[in-house]
Amino acid sequence: MITTPTAGFSAFALEPFPEIQLGDDLAAAITRTLTRTGTDLMDGDVIVVASKVVSIAEKRYVALADVTPSAKAMELSAKTGKPAELVQLILDNSVSHFLATEGGPIIAQHTLGYQLTSAGIDRAGAEGAWLLPVDPDASARALRDALLAHIGSDVAVVIADSDGRADRRGATVISIGAAGIAPLRVTEHGGKRQEETFTDLITAAAGIILGQRGRGVPVVILRGISYAPGDEGVAAMLHHRP
Repeated sequence: MITTPTAGFSAFALEPFPEIQLGDDLAAAITRTLTRTGTDLMDGDVIVVASKVVSIAEKRYVALADVTPSAKAMELSAKTGKPAELVQLILDNSVSHFLATEGGPIIAQHTLGYQLTSAGIDRAGAEGAWLLPVDPDASARALRDALLAHIGSDVAVVIADSDGRADRRGATVISIGAAGIAPLRVTEHGGKRQEETFTDLITAAAGIILGQRGRGVPVVILRGISYAPGDEGVAAMLHHRP
């Protein structure tokens, strides 16, 4: 499906946003923040949510004390400086990996099909770690459905995750889950046809605003973007699906 081009859009953070705790109702937190800030959602808005708050709400915490490192994890720990327990979690949640440089980072092919730095695992202080949601596309659909029930607006939801690139320093953001929006966009011009990873473009726009390292802004609203509706999710555009 060829999508109508977007001529312009607006993007803004939903803030101040409460700190999400284990098992919190994320849709309810978003709804309360909308009410408290006097923000109205509109049909067609795209809600971009940081994966970490989804993982917290879904209780994806692992205590490092409960992890027993293997010999391979110990070896990678010595090379990269990462705690061996954290490296073991990376190995447990991936099917393959390589080091971007001799000292890391570890680029892993996650069991879900994504290629991510450290298999998408985030540190939780010195004693724990956050794993990705079990099924990010399902998480996006559940959040979209809950928001529709709460506020009645027909919105799309994209779950964004911070990620590094093997060929360069620094981090960016990519999409790992989506609902209500087709993950791929097809454009045509001058007889040429191009397929684009559209939900990644969405997260890139939101990533300029999304909180990093404690900024505390896990939800961004994009308005005015033209997109094709769809629930196939990000998994539909992966080369290696789980």
